[in-house]
Amino acid sequence: MTHAHHHHPHHDEPGHAEVLDLDARVFGAHLDDLIEWVRRHAPETPRRIADVGAGTGAGALALARRFPTAEIVAIDQSPAMLDRVRAAAHAQGLDDRLRAVQADLDAGWPAIGAVDVVWAASSLHHVADPDRVLGDIHAALTPGGLLAVVEMDTLPRFLPDDIGVGRPGLEARCHEAAARAGWNAHPDWRPHLERAGFEMAGQHTLAVEASPAPPDSGRYAHAMLSRFRSAFDGRLSDNDLGALDHLLARDHPGALLNRPDLTVRGSRTVWAARRPRTNTTKG
Repeated sequence: MTHAHHHHPHHDEPGHAEVLDLDARVFGAHLDDLIEWVRRHAPETPRRIADVGAGTGAGALALARRFPTAEIVAIDQSPAMLDRVRAAAHAQGLDDRLRAVQADLDAGWPAIGAVDVVWAASSLHHVADPDRVLGDIHAALTPGGLLAVVEMDTLPRFLPDDIGVGRPGLEARCHEAAARAGWNAHPDWRPHLERAGFEMAGQHTLAVEASPAPPDSGRYAHAMLSRFRSAFDGRLSDNDLGALDHLLARDHPGALLNRPDLTVRGSRTVWAARRPRTNTTKG
């Protein structure tokens, strides 16, 4: 399994970790809202919760705060990411409740014992055979246990349509290029969950629009547009590439880090599905 990443395949793991941490800081309150929605469908006092594709650990730590009696198992294939999870857990005094496990889910489910809740945020669509992995998760869950699959509906947006340089609509064209490149592509998970033997418990979309933008939004926008600039050098017009360079400059009044007109817009959808308490035949 490729460890959880919200956006697209990446090559510089430290840079990607920064994007994950910035996303957690900018969208942290909304992550808590999603976990609270999941809590209403989960077993009352789960003993063990697995975060599948934990990345830098934002989800695992939020789950630990919301479920104060549960053991949290953060699963990722990247040792560097898991080191960051351990460091963050230590900083928050959660060493005794959070266990980091290195595993490639394409190779099989790790031996972590039965789990009551599985959280899979922006990770399931990266495995080679999601239906097989869903079968593994179904088998690992206790009867009545809950799986929550979370996806970004769109990549986050930060800019007004007219940024004062280049043609209006720059960010929209960047997002169109990202969609053509398959960034953040994911299916409707409901039929996959039902085929794996789950019963749907609910589906919820949380839209976010914050103006003025929260702290760290400028840094998050800079990280995202830097990735657009490097990935789409041959896919955007020279005019658009020049506008991106203008935004990414650090010493210009109109640069991202100096703009007062940033907003944060985006949405996430969560599918909650339960392993039935009685045996069912998978379709």
